[in-house]
Amino acid sequence: MTDTQSAIKDRIETFVMDKIVPFEKDPRLGPHGPTDEMRRELNALARAAGFFAPHVPQKWGGMGYDHVTMAVAFEAAGLSPLGPIALHCAAPDEGNMNLLDKVATDRQNQRWLKPLAAGDIRSCFCMTEPGGSGADPTGLLTTAQYDGDDFILNGRKWLITGARGAGFTIIFANVPESAGKPAGATMFLADMSTPGISVARDIDTMDNSFTGGHGEVALKDVRIPKEDVLGKVGEGFRYVQVRLAPARLTHCMRWLGGARRAHNIATDYARTRQAFGKPIGQHEGVGFMLADNEIDLQQSRLMIWWAASLLDRGENARHESSMVKTAVSEALFRVADRCVQILGGLGITRDTIVEQIFCETRAFRIYDGPSEVHRWAIARRILKPDNRGLPR
Repeated sequence: MTDTQSAIKDRIETFVMDKIVPFEKDPRLGPHGPTDEMRRELNALARAAGFFAPHVPQKWGGMGYDHVTMAVAFEAAGLSPLGPIALHCAAPDEGNMNLLDKVATDRQNQRWLKPLAAGDIRSCFCMTEPGGSGADPTGLLTTAQYDGDDFILNGRKWLITGARGAGFTIIFANVPESAGKPAGATMFLADMSTPGISVARDIDTMDNSFTGGHGEVALKDVRIPKEDVLGKVGEGFRYVQVRLAPARLTHCMRWLGGARRAHNIATDYARTRQAFGKPIGQHEGVGFMLADNEIDLQQSRLMIWWAASLLDRGENARHESSMVKTAVSEALFRVADRCVQILGGLGITRDTIVEQIFCETRAFRIYDGPSEVHRWAIARRILKPDNRGLPR
């Protein structure tokens, strides 16, 4: 880290531990995440401390950090599941802001990105479908039929993070062939209040750190004008990669902070908990788990910084981000699992944050592509006749 990055790390860590961690027992934090009222209160604290929206370009009111500095800041924020929400760098808003900044028109950004970047509204990303698009986005079932200059959308989305209470959404839909007009996977922008869009249900999941939780969204004859197409018709798969490659890394950054918090709690416990005549950390069975945690955490951090540095050089880092997402999600789950084991009975209770971090990191192995899909994609690239562009 540079001196500036080190100072950012120290200041955000202090802020999160002193100001945000006390909210982890707030009654406004429920099974579907914190309420919007609580989110706004956390945002205000981060804004007052000078840490609001570190990833957002300065022209939209953010701090404009590069990807490596984001990695430092996001890890520090991730010490609490509420830290990224406070700093306004949590999913899905963080990924949506990045996508809009790169793809949307100025009119679209004034309408949607500007209030999102300010924290006035939230957003969601409607891609995943029950039985359809998910880890394989080519299985897209939602359709967007031409109707004059408009599109009529029909379909169903699920596991849509933050759907309940979101101000707007980005919808991924397939435009069928129609009289030679552009067709294919396409992204659309729409206010969640648009007629035909409804949150059919809130899905109970093993995690609870996202504002609005995860919802199932019904799309029934939703009319969207052509000026609200995000980018170009038929270019949806390309824009997915614009969004997902950096978003995979930011997931890794945030949950690295959580795993480090769990490791710190387990380490403190291992220093003081007595068993068989000495602190349990002095028994090899526990001490070796702590050592393996330290290894996994540092390897994860270095992999994240490596891929982030490629993004800062202007590379798409698609291959590298798949490698990092797979390795880091599995490493952090190992860390969280060991921490539960070290804490023993305490680890399965909610007396510490470790139980929640364990659940969050288990879900992370599925978010933004399960490990198996990333390994499949990595292998396909390795086996191409000319893979000289891949890391050696």
